[in-house]
Amino acid sequence: MIPFDLKQHGIQVEDVLRNPSPSTLYEEAIRFDRGTTLSDTGCLIAYSGDKTGRSPKDKRVVKNDASANDVWWGPVNFPLDSLTYNINRERAIDYLNTRDRLYCIDAFAGWDTNNQLKVRVICSRPYHALFMSNMLIRPTDEQLKNFGTPDYTILNAGQFPANRHTTGMTSKTSVDLNIESGEIVILGTEYAGEMKKGVFTVVNYWGPKNNILSMHCSATADQKTGRSSVLFGLSGTGKTTLSADQKRYLIGDDEHCWTDDGIFNVEGGCYAKAIYLSREREPEIFNALKYGAVLENVVYDRDSHHVDFDNTTITQNTRGAYPIEHMSNALIPCVADHPTDVIFLTCDAFGVLPPISRLSPDQAMYHFISGYTAKVAGTEMGVTEPEATFSPCFGGPFLVWHPGKYADLLAEKIKKHNTNVWLVNTGWSGGAYGVGARIPLPQTRAIIDAIHSGELADAPTVKDPIFGFDVVTSCPRVPAEILQPALTWQDQQAFRDSASKLAQRFIDNFKKYADGVSPSVVDAGPKLASN
Repeated sequence: MIPFDLKQHGIQVEDVLRNPSPSTLYEEAIRFDRGTTLSDTGCLIAYSGDKTGRSPKDKRVVKNDASANDVWWGPVNFPLDSLTYNINRERAIDYLNTRDRLYCIDAFAGWDTNNQLKVRVICSRPYHALFMSNMLIRPTDEQLKNFGTPDYTILNAGQFPANRHTTGMTSKTSVDLNIESGEIVILGTEYAGEMKKGVFTVVNYWGPKNNILSMHCSATADQKTGRSSVLFGLSGTGKTTLSADQKRYLIGDDEHCWTDDGIFNVEGGCYAKAIYLSREREPEIFNALKYGAVLENVVYDRDSHHVDFDNTTITQNTRGAYPIEHMSNALIPCVADHPTDVIFLTCDAFGVLPPISRLSPDQAMYHFISGYTAKVAGTEMGVTEPEATFSPCFGGPFLVWHPGKYADLLAEKIKKHNTNVWLVNTGWSGGAYGVGARIPLPQTRAIIDAIHSGELADAPTVKDPIFGFDVVTSCPRVPAEILQPALTWQDQQAFRDSASKLAQRFIDNFKKYADGVSPSVVDAGPKLASN
């Protein structure tokens, strides 16, 4: 391995492994990273310590003059002053300089070569290096030779805590983004997902600034025409499951951008939930977890090293990170033509929203900004009945601009490219959770197939009296009786009450964003008789 100099970042360590192979990182992890081992399928098993998920309340953005008016300040983007940032940065550099060996990953964010960011990751754990080697786009030898100065650098000193007594710190964890200096500093968390989402946060700033829509979504493409489709959805809505479609090419499972030329994947890999994973349920993902992949925070048999994906002893947020090439239907490079369809997935546990409805551009902006789904009883401590959850643009924790900025870009692009926008409910029918039943996955797949085939373009619709969107009333291979929710409820008054209750939650939630959108978008939301 050729020695690599990181002195421009303040790193004095001489033993730096730059873009080591997976085999080298496996060896480094087994030798130096306590608790790391291999699964019986060849994955590197690693543990992230006390933090087994992201810490959004510990995310900070440095408030600099150049970008201060761009950033949507508040509960998503907490401001940090330059002095405190420099204290945290020096703390991270000091820690990294105490290590005998460091790992440097130089790679790209974005498959579109006209819209790539050069990203450098500096870390002390081999598992973190392999993770980001998987999640970023791996350079060729020639690209690495001519990599030059990175656009953004991640200084991952997550094994070392932030000082809680430092101004602006609320815990021992701090994830700080400095837009102007092009740096992300991580202290007090070894959860690898902080690096991945740190890069996405950067893309969410850089993209809209260049008239590019950054999207927290999965994407597939037609194998004959090349036209794409994007699926937005919060956890539990089926975004990853429905994008694993052997009839279509996989562009990516999580982060994309929409430019004047089409869409492209931001990442070079996938970061899939591993909880309850099985070959029968998710064959593509299950088979992708092999040599070169990372399994995070899973429980395994100490003799056979067979992973028990149903075991939640450590966390329910078990994960697998693997190169996108491990997916047999991946389209490499991960770029595609403009979307024919944009699909918003929601798991409505109130049993109110239809399985499939069509949205106008203003309604698309409204529901994009709303980012609705519902938690159900038993999924989290203290949740005893369905609970509405909203995340703007289906990725609230990673936004930098006001949600209206992303919604404007979405509306502009769907109008320009005649893109259809659909709201698909993968949740309950015939009543709320506990009374009705979840819409069967084969029926949801039939709906997605009909969207992609164009069969729903001229399907009959009726207007929903409360939500205002056009409800599709006929879809191939889907029983007509489930397509209009009111018809599936035995108690019609109970349905109207539940629908009104959910509509009011939409209205109340949207008040937070109304000042950043046009009145026509606000008016595209649900209507109640009292309003």
